[in-house]
Amino acid sequence: MSAPASRRQDLRNIAIIAHVDHGKTTLVDALLKQTGGFKVKADAAQEQVLDSNELERERGITILAKNTSVDYQGVTINIVDTPGHADFGSEVERILKMVDGALLLVDAVEGPMPQTRFVLRKALALGLHPIVVINKMDREHAKPNEALDRVFSLFIDLGASDPQMDFAVVYASGRQGWASLTTEPGQDVTPLLDTILKSVPGPAVDPARPLQMLVTMLDYNNYVGRIGIGRVVNGRIKRTELVGLIKPNGESFTGKVVRLERFFGLERREVEEASAGDVVAVAGLPEIHVGDTVTSAENPEALPPLEIDEPTLSMEIMVNNSPFAGREGKFVTGRHLRDRLLREKEVNVGLRVEALEGEGHFKISGRGELHLSILIETMRREGYELAVARPEVIFKDSPQGPLEPMEYLVIDIPTDFQGTVIESMGRRNGKMKNMAPEGTTRVRLEYEIASRALMGFKSELMTTTKGMGLMHHAFHGYGPKGPDPGLRAQGVFVAKEAGRTTGYALASLQEHARMFLGPGVEVYEGMVVGLADTENDFVVNPCKAKAMSNMRSKASDEAIDLTPPVLMSLEQALEFIDETELVEATPKSIRLRKKILNASFRRRDEKRREEVSD
Repeated sequence: MSAPASRRQDLRNIAIIAHVDHGKTTLVDALLKQTGGFKVKADAAQEQVLDSNELERERGITILAKNTSVDYQGVTINIVDTPGHADFGSEVERILKMVDGALLLVDAVEGPMPQTRFVLRKALALGLHPIVVINKMDREHAKPNEALDRVFSLFIDLGASDPQMDFAVVYASGRQGWASLTTEPGQDVTPLLDTILKSVPGPAVDPARPLQMLVTMLDYNNYVGRIGIGRVVNGRIKRTELVGLIKPNGESFTGKVVRLERFFGLERREVEEASAGDVVAVAGLPEIHVGDTVTSAENPEALPPLEIDEPTLSMEIMVNNSPFAGREGKFVTGRHLRDRLLREKEVNVGLRVEALEGEGHFKISGRGELHLSILIETMRREGYELAVARPEVIFKDSPQGPLEPMEYLVIDIPTDFQGTVIESMGRRNGKMKNMAPEGTTRVRLEYEIASRALMGFKSELMTTTKGMGLMHHAFHGYGPKGPDPGLRAQGVFVAKEAGRTTGYALASLQEHARMFLGPGVEVYEGMVVGLADTENDFVVNPCKAKAMSNMRSKASDEAIDLTPPVLMSLEQALEFIDETELVEATPKSIRLRKKILNASFRRRDEKRREEVSD
């Protein structure tokens, strides 16, 4: 009979969860600086040290979960910084399985937001008791008491138990590096560290049980191969020890632990052994994957597998076959594309990859538009060329009929644009859940809306509110399939032939469209060059040169006044295109094009589709 489980007092495992941009990574900076885990180096990052990925620094968001640890009063506190965006929810779900507590960060001005609801629901479902940190207390117009009231209401809405409702509250400013148990500024983050030691239990360990470790993250090293990261749930693990590996489907392997590492501050250091409760990195098992159990070779026993939410959005990606293919990228073949997607699938648990008919044609499915567009942007920067079709939602079958993914949307806008935005949401079949003033000049609108209907709304909101509108949304479950949202209201200008754009041609075209290109840009037949004022597509010639003449006239010498072109990011381009178009993503360019480049073939295809629909 095994000894009863006890709790380690020298260790705490916590995750930091919050809405995107509520200051998780900055607060970790403050904890590392306080405990001496972060030394400023001339050639290293000076802030958000955990956001090591180039895209994370550029966008100011966390995409990949990161591990670090701090030592305080003889206790090692393992901290995991999680993504705040719901599209990376698969990362959050896995990380919460590794920890015994969580810091729920809430902005003192904004209060709980859609992703706060998303990550908190996950934490409460796993039985965690979050510590609420009202962060960004240094912001102007901070309303900590109001933010705390709304957090309390959110706990009630999500069905928190009585012990979970009795949460500890800490007020903090990650940027200024202080925490306090009152709304008055403190000296340093000691009150937060003390609260962690007091409120988060040490990991429960049973010394008599055989080894069990659940793999929740993967890393890769050219020397030792695939590295599995996870928490040792029971027993001990030693370097050079022979261990078993059990897959979720019951398949098992054995292997030797070639390298064993633990987290110390911002780095991993090799150790000889680790015991239950420790978060470790294990190398030497080539077949290791997220969700596997590393176990004793003599007494193999699997842990319950990870349950990851199903994908809600899919898009087709294919080899770039435009006339400009191969000009800018290093990896341009179907084999390159397949190998890269399969490699990503091994690490990115929320991703699904399916090969479609035809060479270099794949369907990828994920948790949302940002999840998939981050992958495409990363591949583009690595030197890949690819073409991407419009994202499509994944419907779910039920006895009551098809269901579609729904989003909870929060919009913060100036009151002057309130009527226009409410009208737009009405056209998209959004259901208003709440409406509240934010000060004297702004209003906050909350909606439940289908994911399909939300596509393209962000750019519309920016245009409508002259760049002053804010929106956040998170996956809210499935609802009955609603009516199809309307197609794009406007047509596009499509290039008639290959060539280089001229100012002379663009000057006349811009009177009837918003152009996507400036003068002197190379185009090809079938490339989308502008957004028309009317609902029909037009084939135009943006390369038309001015006819030369030996007659002089005053009008011919007038300077051309061109409107600056509309330049789209990858996300904006994916939202913009319709089912007849593709986004061509290369390391240097993002172009829009028709699937069928030739105008005559396009017309023939349109007639055929009209006949089929009739």
